Amino acid sequence: MGLIREGKAADGTAIFALEQTEGKGQRGKVWDSHLGENILLTVIAGSKNLSIHQPFLLSAITALACCDFFSKYAGDETSIKWPNDLYWRDRKAGGILIENVIKNQQWDNTVIGMGININQTQFGQLENKTVSLKQITGKSFDPILLAEELCGFLDARLNQIKSTPAETIIEEYNKHLFKRNEKVKFRKDSLVYEAKVVRATAEGDLEIERGIVEKIHHGSVEWIL
Repeated sequence: MGLIREGKAADGTAIFALEQTEGKGQRGKVWDSHLGENILLTVIAGSKNLSIHQPFLLSAITALACCDFFSKYAGDETSIKWPNDLYWRDRKAGGILIENVIKNQQWDNTVIGMGININQTQFGQLENKTVSLKQITGKSFDPILLAEELCGFLDARLNQIKSTPAETIIEEYNKHLFKRNEKVKFRKDSLVYEAKVVRATAEGDLEIERGIVEKIHHGSVEWIL
């Protein structure tokens, strides 16, 4: 964001961090990462291929890029948990946080933050909910080299925005959707209920079924695993 404010941000600029002291996650949560063990990557994307009216499309494209990258090493048990978490089996392997810069009602820049667990093997209280590439494969990796590779996957996916219909991108996103056609539990305020995951929509809502099909908005409910 500082580079953008100073006018030094170019489309495609990638910033890799060895350490985060104030990593942000969804719903106000903290993203915790050990020094030098994981991918902590921010990419600045310009607005030329983006539409302010389709904000979820960029989220879907980024999630697919992370899924492409991770599944290369971890296999086809890699999936995307709505709206943009990276999962392997029932454990979280990575997260995405996207912040948009809007000027004069125009989409000026987008800051894409990606955190992916690579070599970390201890996760404290999240031990049973989180997984890394090293835990899956038994191998250690160079996070910087893998971050460069991830940039390649992201670049390829971003190019799809100008060449591929939005419906096709969302359809592919849904092919990788975590727990699709399975029943899961959700919490809204103090109410916990069970529903079947149907699909994500182009607007970024999640369609679920509990008697009837209904849409839920990101941030309105908590997904309980």
